Amino acid sequence: MIKKIIFGAAVSMLVMGTSCSSDSNPVDPTDDVIGGGGTPEPVTPQALDLSNYDNGSGVMMQTFYWDVEPRHEWWKILNEKVAGWADAGVDRIWLPVVSKGQSGGYSMGYDPSDYFDFGEYFQHGTTPTRFGTRTELETLIASAHSVNLEVIADIVLNHNSGGGEEFNPFRNKNTYTLFDETHGNASGMFNRSYKDYHPNDIHERDAGDLFFSEQDVCHDQERVQEWFWKKENSVAKYYKNVMGFDGWRFDYVKGFEPWVVKAWIEEVGGFSVGENFDGNSAVLERWVDATGSNAFDFACFYKMEEAFDRHKDLSYLGKDMLRKTYPDKAVTFVANHDTEKDDNEDNRIAESNKMKAYAYILTHDGYPTIFYSDYENADFQDEIKNMILLHNTLATGPVEVLFNDNDEYIMKRAGNTNNPGLILYINTSGNNKRREIVTNWTSKKLKDYGNNSSYSPTTGADGVVSLEAPANSYSIYSIME
Repeated sequence: MIKKIIFGAAVSMLVMGTSCSSDSNPVDPTDDVIGGGGTPEPVTPQALDLSNYDNGSGVMMQTFYWDVEPRHEWWKILNEKVAGWADAGVDRIWLPVVSKGQSGGYSMGYDPSDYFDFGEYFQHGTTPTRFGTRTELETLIASAHSVNLEVIADIVLNHNSGGGEEFNPFRNKNTYTLFDETHGNASGMFNRSYKDYHPNDIHERDAGDLFFSEQDVCHDQERVQEWFWKKENSVAKYYKNVMGFDGWRFDYVKGFEPWVVKAWIEEVGGFSVGENFDGNSAVLERWVDATGSNAFDFACFYKMEEAFDRHKDLSYLGKDMLRKTYPDKAVTFVANHDTEKDDNEDNRIAESNKMKAYAYILTHDGYPTIFYSDYENADFQDEIKNMILLHNTLATGPVEVLFNDNDEYIMKRAGNTNNPGLILYINTSGNNKRREIVTNWTSKKLKDYGNNSSYSPTTGADGVVSLEAPANSYSIYSIME
């Protein structure tokens, strides 16, 4: 079992009668006298050189948005960006679905037809996929590996689309369930028929058939398992051993039983994360327990949306999230290709609140994901880069919430003997705010490494200090040297 983390209440929120911030300490003239006399100049504290800190973490980049443009050019565009992402502290890139879908050159890949057509066979009206050719994909993967980026494949196991028509005795009508060299599967690998879908001679249906119900894949069929992960030229092994993928993002895992993901991972290994689109943390926890895989922390996403947007109440950040109980299995995010195209404003975080949300996920535990469109936004990029740097350097040690009400949230990462950690202060009110808290730092001058506040207090000998967060913004404090 993964140890659960319990977030405590604030410790000694108000320490009476203690000076909050003194920018200089008295100098004893008898100290450090050199040679014949004289008093050395006091040392002016300097900002930490963050290049001296590395907590061994990174972030994942989601490298696409819905209906990316220009079509057929995406692999080449990404190839020009991987080195910069690596320099910024990204350690994995999540690619869109790489195989041919029914929509051909317009497909985002979530209507999978031929799992082994990476843009080399003419079918569904195109040779390249929406993103480019197989050769361009292989070049991108090689470029990513050359700068030590793992490459994550988006895998759609629940359903298929784009097959030929055949009579289906289980439905007593024709269905589009014939996939062979002339019917949506030009590669000739993993040819399929109605027997591989629901209903069939095993059962009527499985966990979910929301998409393409007549082509809802039956994972209980032995040949389906063989072609998905067991055979030497299965999807899993071909993607890993031939194409060079390092891990997996499993699409719509509500559509099939957790044992499928568990079996895949046990067979081929690699980083994995499941899209269990559910804001209930308990649902995510059960899925993680059953699969052993990481999961996107939709509970964290929705609590941030409620805190920053829907209810404008930061106390929602105190509610259940996967990262609080399974920090090593929670993949946190602020936006993705689905949330950004959703017309329901409750299913996305407003642009005006995104930087506060990124400050949250990039200072807390969990494994953060950066959304391509946010990173490539000129108004956001430098700020996100800075937060990635802080995530990969100072965001370490146990998490402790020091204060949380409707418009203030203060959290401490305790650091360790070699790392001072940090303190995040989010303020959603219309005014600058200061609050006195207890730190682990004694007699240390502090700096906002989030670059939003020039307020630079000094902690007392007892660690007490007053920190500041600007109106509708955040600060990220740590010590100076």
